[in-house]
Formats: sequence, structure tokens, C-alpha cells
Amino acid sequence: MVSSTPEISVQDLRREDVVPSRKIVQLPPWLEVAKPRLIPLLLATTLGGMALSEGWPLSSPKLVCTLGGGALAAAAAGVLNCLWEQELDGRMKRTSGRALPSGRLSPSSAFIGAISCTLAAATLLVGGVNCLAAGLSLLGLCSYVLLYTVLLKPRTSQNIVVGGVAGAIPPLVGAAAATGHVGLSGWWLFALVMVWTPAHFWALALLLREDYRAVGIPMLPVVKGSVATAKAITNYGWATVVLSVFGIFALPEGGLLYGILLVPFNARLLQMVYRLSASPDNLERAKGLFRWSILYMFGICLLLVMSRLPLAVQFDYQSLSLLHHIAMSSNVV
Repeated sequence: MVSSTPEISVQDLRREDVVPSRKIVQLPPWLEVAKPRLIPLLLATTLGGMALSEGWPLSSPKLVCTLGGGALAAAAAGVLNCLWEQELDGRMKRTSGRALPSGRLSPSSAFIGAISCTLAAATLLVGGVNCLAAGLSLLGLCSYVLLYTVLLKPRTSQNIVVGGVAGAIPPLVGAAAATGHVGLSGWWLFALVMVWTPAHFWALALLLREDYRAVGIPMLPVVKGSVATAKAITNYGWATVVLSVFGIFALPEGGLLYGILLVPFNARLLQMVYRLSASPDNLERAKGLFRWSILYMFGICLLLVMSRLPLAVQFDYQSLSLLHHIAMSSNVV
């Protein structure tokens, strides 16, 4: 029996096929260059960094300033990325219609917008939070634009491994906002985002590898092929799962509930990683992994926040008391 669903072709695949909301929501040019679809996950990891600290929950003004400043810094980074890659985007079929290469937005307007967002982010974070949070947020901006976009992306297939540091900085911003310093728990979430990023991004790169090949960007699927990429995704998938378990100890309280609820998230991630490994050229599986990896990181951050709720703390206390009681009873017998 022949399936009625046509197989996806790499050559025909567009970003809109991977992220359906791009078809539904058409953004104005000035907002499009800020890459607003990337910002919610960055803010989620910022909240995760806050939830890992003793300073949780933050006051409403500080929370608003932290998230607002982080969003503005991320928007500025997105605009500067679009400015730097304007010529490159114009040569790629899937990006030629973007605001800058299509002429719907002028480079000078975009640059003014990026500077304005950067200044507004610094003002919010310095005035409403603290200088450490502001400095880390601007470091994330510079890392994305200078380290990843300018230095690594056009030169090495491991660009996202090191360049992923930009996306891993928001948890540090959250920790700094909550306590004024970054503790081991904040660095744990930083490390988790770092090892999660390659598997997440390479799943997308498998889908868009012909575009990257056409303009000479050495993404891993272009340089090493789909089989090697799937193997690398498996390795980083396992690293993500193993490292995620340490959140049990990184949380000041509520770690037991986090650990229990983490199991289905990790099981699903490994299932999708191995499905792709079994068929590296299957674009549906690559698309599924890419989408699930986004939900996975949102889920981790949600679990961190949930674990700081009073009910989660009470669950931990009662569970440990029950285990202690069982252990004492066994000793008596």
C-alpha cells in the first residue's frame, strides 16, 4: 500500500514548514528582525535560574525589570544578527524574503532600533535589578553577535557547541537578579542549556542543510553528513538527560518532585533521539525532535518553578519522612 502523504524534500523545505506559526502570524518588519519567537524560551530559562536561587520568589518590580531587560537585550541581538547576515540571507531561498534583504526595512533603521533596545535593556537592568544581571545580559548579546554569528558560524561545524554560550547565559542573569551573585545551581542550568543546544540546533540543521550548503555555511550536516550528525545528536541527547538529573540537587527544595516529573521528559527525548538515529535522513523525525527539544527545555524550566511551590516542598518533606520511617522500622525488625 502506498502512503498518500508525500515525503518531505530537503530542497523544498522552508522554515515555515518547521515552525508553522510563521505561516499564521506575519510580523511587521521592525518586529521581525528582533526574532521575537526566540525570546520566550530565553525568558523561561531566566525564570529557571531565578527558581534555583534562595532569592525566589522575586518582587514583582524586579521580576518585570529582569524579564523586560532580558527581552530587549535578546531583541537587540536578533537585530544585529540580521544586519550582519543581510547579504547571506538574500542569497538563501528561505530567508530572502526577510525584512532587510527584501528592502522592507532599511539597515539604518534596524541599527537604530538595536542600539535603542540595548540602551533600554541596560537602563532597566541597572536601575531595576543590579549591575551583575545587566553585565551578564549584555555579555549574552555580545556572545551571540560576535562569538557565534561573526566568528564561529562561518568557520567551523562546531559553531553551535561553543556559540551556544549565548543562549545559556539567561539562567545566570536570573540567578544574579535573584541573589546578586551566581551560585552553583545557576551554573548547573547554564551547563544544561549548553549541552541541550547542539542536539536541538542540529535537528533543525538537518532540515535546512541544503540552504546552508548553498551559501557555504559549514553546519555539521553539511560537513559530516546526516549519519554523523545523528550520532552527535545522540551523544548530546544523553549528556542532556544525565545532566538534567542533577537538578534534584541544584534545587534548594522540591528536588524530589522535580526528579519524578523529569522522567517522562527524558524518556521522550531519548525516544525521539534514537528514532532519528535509526533513520538520519528522515526529515519528519528531525522535525519532531526539533519541536520536542523546545518543549523539553520549556518543561525543565516549568518543573524548576513548580518545585519551589509550597505543595512541592511539602511533598518532599512528607516523602522523606515516610522513607525515614520505613528505614527505622526495618532496623527495628
